[in-house]
Amino acid sequence: MTVSLKELESKLLQLLKPEQFSDYCPNGLQVQGRSQIQKIVTGVTACQALIDAAALQNADAILVHHGYFWRGEDQSITGLKKVRIGKLLEHDINLLAYHLPLDVHSELGNNVQLAKLLEIDIEGDIYKQNNHGLVLEGRLNQTRSFEEFSDFVSGRLNRPCFAVQGGSEEINSIAWCTGAAQNYIEMAVDAGVDAYLTGEVSEQTVHIAREAGIHFFAAGHHATERYGVQAVGNYLADEYKIEHQFIDIDNPI
Repeated sequence: MTVSLKELESKLLQLLKPEQFSDYCPNGLQVQGRSQIQKIVTGVTACQALIDAAALQNADAILVHHGYFWRGEDQSITGLKKVRIGKLLEHDINLLAYHLPLDVHSELGNNVQLAKLLEIDIEGDIYKQNNHGLVLEGRLNQTRSFEEFSDFVSGRLNRPCFAVQGGSEEINSIAWCTGAAQNYIEMAVDAGVDAYLTGEVSEQTVHIAREAGIHFFAAGHHATERYGVQAVGNYLADEYKIEHQFIDIDNPI
């Protein structure tokens, strides 16, 4: 089966509602390719390795969380960006990218999908962006010690988790936001949760965690954001009976 690019764009517009966000990049179709789509490849970032892999798989479209044309960067299509976009144009592959809309979607988003993977029951949010919950809070399905939860997260994400031990003996309540959301740790402290989990860590994050007594986990920007784009890809495959393949270009950050 195939679906037209126009219909796919319309479905993603309906599903992710990018018009509701003031984002750091354009959401939606960033590079136009062929008009009919039979196979879609999903990945976290539109790096060269993902584009090369998608071309080898004869993909008609690539759907990612991190695309191009970020606010504040040089808009010239030169250097690495020229090579990447050139490969897309050479193979007539569409590039679709959704940033904040993919983070916060209530069923398919990165935060919700990570909660499912880590067996967290969502109870609400502690911070909204564009009136959508960006930093969520909830409770672990099973109370765990600091060491137990650190090992659990590392096992589920298949990578070592950087962790700072807090004051509570057990972890029950938690706040989280995928990607580079370490600067929201003080909101988690104010919310009174036992732990805060995100993708990255900064120098000052460690001091805040130690002094506030909150358990902190940096599980990887890439690792925490692998799941929303897969969920959207699976949704589109089911909806239109097209092929979908997630390609994980590993990134330790």
